[in-house]
Amino acid sequence: MRNFRKELWFNVPTRRAFINITTQVEECLRESNIKEGLILVNAMHITASVFINDDESGLHKDYEKWLEKLAPHEPINQYLHNRTGEDNGDAHLKRQVMGREVVVAITEGRLDFGQWEQIFYGEFDGGRRKRVLVKIIGE
Repeated sequence: MRNFRKELWFNVPTRRAFINITTQVEECLRESNIKEGLILVNAMHITASVFINDDESGLHKDYEKWLEKLAPHEPINQYLHNRTGEDNGDAHLKRQVMGREVVVAITEGRLDFGQWEQIFYGEFDGGRRKRVLVKIIGE
């Protein structure tokens, strides 16, 4: 069994964004030369997410609206976490809902996706550099 590890770095200038990282993950898979196995993609920050869904702009706007209803950014004093001097209590909750990681099967050197599936990086507290880990194991 072989393994491969790479970090992808993002610096999103806006507070929140959804970025399709499928192409970057596929490039990692090509670099690994692994044809059968599993790929783990996970956000290495507690205010960011990695998830799988459709790359459709209406859906992304729906996510933004839905997440803001679940955990609105303001007023920032509604979150005990923000008593530490931060203003990102909502971002921690949004990350919890959207998830930390995805695992995808690798078959014949390709991501074994269902129709329309893509991998996304979700940013909920942008403005600084953050990383995503790609770990591949297999043959």
